[in-house]
Amino acid sequence: MWDDERQLNAAAATLALMAIVALGYAGVAWLVRQPAFAFREVVVTTPLVHANGAYLEAVVRSELSGTFFTLDLTRARQALAQVPWVRAAGLRRQWPRRLEIEIEEHAPLARWNDAGLVNTRGEVFVADWNGELPQFTGPPGASAAMTARFRDWSAVVGPLDLTPTKLSAGPVMVDTAARRAYLNGDELSLTHREFDLLAYLVSHAGKAYTKAELLRRVWGWDFGDSSTVTVHVRRLREKIEADPSDPKLVLTVPRTGYLFAGDFTGDRA
Repeated sequence: MWDDERQLNAAAATLALMAIVALGYAGVAWLVRQPAFAFREVVVTTPLVHANGAYLEAVVRSELSGTFFTLDLTRARQALAQVPWVRAAGLRRQWPRRLEIEIEEHAPLARWNDAGLVNTRGEVFVADWNGELPQFTGPPGASAAMTARFRDWSAVVGPLDLTPTKLSAGPVMVDTAARRAYLNGDELSLTHREFDLLAYLVSHAGKAYTKAELLRRVWGWDFGDSSTVTVHVRRLREKIEADPSDPKLVLTVPRTGYLFAGDFTGDRA
């Protein structure tokens, strides 16, 4: 080979071509990472209903690294999907330095067990929600089937307007439409929050709730002083218990919280 000038020339040309390709690749790789191609504008194109815009922006700034050419779209979608209320995210690059983000949010349908929510697709997710929702309770993986059954049931009873307005448990009756409460037929004088607390406990009679859960579900607070619940329970007992020091209706459950004793019934208006 070393005596064959033609073969030597061909080998030299091949090596030169390989060197040019390698240099070209390195040059392109260096070029596409330059700040000149960094995203100057990141825009969320869909209006946000539940997701926190500031939190979303913080994730964008910390996680969406790369330039127009080097951004890892799969990793970016996965990072955005971890933001509470975000079900899915779509990303679209617009030349020269604009990134558009389309957010699909979860639509809440019901509460799931103790801390989760179920969306309208039957998927479980975790996010803060202070509004009223029906309660789903079931084992892992059952949310989709329960959502389907709930839709079937709603389609049947929806036209009948069977919304509970009068809730009863034991000697207590709560009229949520009129915001009045009665003990053995006698009307109780309750503050706004005392009424809300009693109505919630009566409508979930037999189930214990922690102070934190009651703060979230009755007060709508994600954080707060749990003694607020203790004070309102004490005041409620003073108004509905024969002996507040030995309660028979609003019971304390050790190491858990409170429950309302009795079987719940809901009269239809």
